[in-house]
Amino acid sequence: MTVTQPASVSPAVPAPVPPLAARTRSIGGSPVRDILAVTARPEVVNFAGGLPAPELFDAEGIAAAYQVVLTQTPGRALQYATTEGEPVLRAALAERTSARGLPTGPDDLLVTTGSQQALSLLATALLEPGDTVLVEDPCYLAALQAFGLAGARVLAVPGDEHGPDPEALAELVVRERPKLLYTVPTFQNPTGRTMSAGRRAAVAEVAARHGLWIVEDDPYGELRFAGERLPWIAAHEAARDRTVLLGSFSKVMAPGLRLGWLRAPAALRRACAVAKQAADLHTPTVNQLAAARYLADRDLDAHVRRVARAYGERRDAMLAGLPAALPAGSRWTRPEGGMFLWARLPAAYDTTALLPGVVRHDVAYVPGAPFYAGTPGQEARSTMRLCFVTQSPDMIAEGLRRLGEALREPAPRG
Repeated sequence: MTVTQPASVSPAVPAPVPPLAARTRSIGGSPVRDILAVTARPEVVNFAGGLPAPELFDAEGIAAAYQVVLTQTPGRALQYATTEGEPVLRAALAERTSARGLPTGPDDLLVTTGSQQALSLLATALLEPGDTVLVEDPCYLAALQAFGLAGARVLAVPGDEHGPDPEALAELVVRERPKLLYTVPTFQNPTGRTMSAGRRAAVAEVAARHGLWIVEDDPYGELRFAGERLPWIAAHEAARDRTVLLGSFSKVMAPGLRLGWLRAPAALRRACAVAKQAADLHTPTVNQLAAARYLADRDLDAHVRRVARAYGERRDAMLAGLPAALPAGSRWTRPEGGMFLWARLPAAYDTTALLPGVVRHDVAYVPGAPFYAGTPGQEARSTMRLCFVTQSPDMIAEGLRRLGEALREPAPRG
């Protein structure tokens, strides 16, 4: 029998795979994360990251809470849970929120995997591509990412050291018809400033008068070491039905727990729960139960007071060293709490261009330009964010000495 050999067939050239979504191509990564990767060497005095001081974590108390949970209720701790969050944790969070002047029940809250997830859920629940979002000027960088990935048009509200200007906010709301205003009113990231009580009331009135959601992010509010606590915007009667309050254990307990929460009106909270079901089903059960156990067995408020005292000493060390470190004519904020300080160098300085030379001196900061919505102006290019909590006072002094030495060298100018 004759066997016919098949004709040789040239292998087909594979077709290219479909492209990535346009939103992932247009939104860059976090410059802060990029800087942290470059400055991970232990000899670098790193003022760049928003990292709580690890030596101040109550590791013993947290470990004990996990031990109790995994010993007494392992089946529950390691099992799936409801999307809204463990009832025992939501009850504890509601009690803490109510004690701070905002009556809250457990069902008003949704537990999230860090408050960063809350921003993503809100963006999914509220925003259509092309919707307008208003933010502070400058603004928390990861919020700009979350809104940008949702396809939002992000506009900055002009302001000053007291926060967004209510008149400018009202004009923007009337002209641009935004869906929401995002704000960190207490110890803002990146500037460290605190919105005054009068501004908070005025912002609430603008939202009520013109129709606007307010997303009030409060990860730092408990870390106060000077001044008096101010009420949340969410506590103002005019804004109660339109304000989402975000909270987190990242800065007061430990960021590795990835535990946050949002307090929102019922319809929006349900929409966020549906978005969370599609994202991760629920926040890890064991972490929720351990946090609830910690709140039951330990005095978190006393722990936070100890942390805030230490952070106040570190802020003072940074304030003491800045005059010698920064060029003449520089200005900076004096935060009453939180983790960050904002510096503005003379206009001739470009902090992005300067950073590589500064890192060669084993010190780092975050340039200010990425914190601005849109294309940053010349003034933005001369700014920097400095985190004062991760280093000891002695290391802060040494880091500022290195920074001053680096800034005195010839370097690219904007």
